[in-house]
This record gives sequence, structure tokens and C-alpha cells, in this order.
Amino acid sequence: MEIQLSSEIISKIPHFKLGIIEYKNITVGDSPQMVKGRLQLFQESIYFDLENKNLSELPGIHEWRGIFKTFGKDPNRYRHSAEALYRRVQKQNYLTSVQSAIDINNFFSLQYQVPIGIYDTDRLEGPITIKIAKAGEEYLGLNGRMNSLENLIVSSDQLGPFGSPFVDSNRAPVTESTKNALQIIYLQPKTALISAEKLTESLMKMFNQIHGGDASFYIIGSD
Repeated sequence: MEIQLSSEIISKIPHFKLGIIEYKNITVGDSPQMVKGRLQLFQESIYFDLENKNLSELPGIHEWRGIFKTFGKDPNRYRHSAEALYRRVQKQNYLTSVQSAIDINNFFSLQYQVPIGIYDTDRLEGPITIKIAKAGEEYLGLNGRMNSLENLIVSSDQLGPFGSPFVDSNRAPVTESTKNALQIIYLQPKTALISAEKLTESLMKMFNQIHGGDASFYIIGSD
């Protein structure tokens, strides 16, 4: 699937980069006990690590708060999805297992402190552009609310925006009927290209091991 990054983003964040993974013929279902157990233990570990720490000072959380601010979005009102997960863990409102694709997404988002989106590609109409949303753009999100997207980074296809590091729309979620998926990792811009490739490949391999099918990955953006 063709994916382009807008020049507006690159001009303001010169080292902005994304990890892109495409999956085909996958099987989504209940997570293996190994994944459920690791997700729970990891959250408990994070909770204790966060004691007496300022969450916004964590490297990944801090960098993505800065990106939101760069484009004119108040990071205290519009928290990126990785920060939202960390705030849940900090309150011991631990994430419970949903299904295999979502659980893996959440696990890696917590591990690398970055937003990650995953979408059913059969519900998208390519090509896709990663851009800054304009005034008036909005969608019904997975949070159950109509979300204003103005000044947010969004993923947009021919039908309009469908995803964001803030909250995804309800148009193309991965479900147990999904066979083909697109995963977008909103990497920390300061991450070196070789590290970005290793991180993205690591996620792809774990996801592929659990869901089967075929997968490929690449990095878009500048370094």
C-alpha cells in the first residue's frame, strides 16, 4: 500500500519517521496465555518504576508531547495514546486482554513509549497520506466520541482521516474477522534509523509468530 509523509511534518520535525508493517492472511483471536501474562507483568513493573517519577519526563512520552505542541495541540488536553496507556498503568487501572492484535499493540506501545496504530486494510481506500489535519476535520473515535482533528497528525486515505497518535477512528479497527492489516509505529524522531528498523522488525516478528500469515516492514521519513 502506498503511504506518503507530508512535507509539512518533515519541515517542522526534520527527523520524523514511522515504522510501517503490512500483514496479509493473519488470524486474530484470543491472546495466548504467554502474551496475557507478559502484558500483566510488564504493567506491574512499569507501575513500580513510575513511583515518585514525573510521567511526562519519560523519553518517549516527553518527545511525543513536544510533537503535539509543535503542531499547536495542547499535550495536556490531547494526550497521545502511549501517554494515555501509561497514565492508566500509573493509576493501577491495568489493561486487560482484548484480543491478540490489540494486546500486542498495547504491549509494544508501553515498551517503547510510542503511539502505535493498527488498521484493517480491507476497510481502507489507498493511497494513504500522513499529514496535519485541517480545521473542521473530525471523526468518531474508538473512545466513543466525535474528535476534532485540527492540528493533529492523522493518517488519511481517499475517504478521509482514519487514524492518529491521539485516538483512532472507528472506521477500520482490527477485529477477529480481520485478515489483512496495516500497523503504523509513530517512532521517536531521535531514534536512529538502524534502531528504528530493529524495533519495527521485532514487533513484526512477534505479531507474525502469533497471527501467522505474511508480513513486511519499512521505515518512512528522513534521518
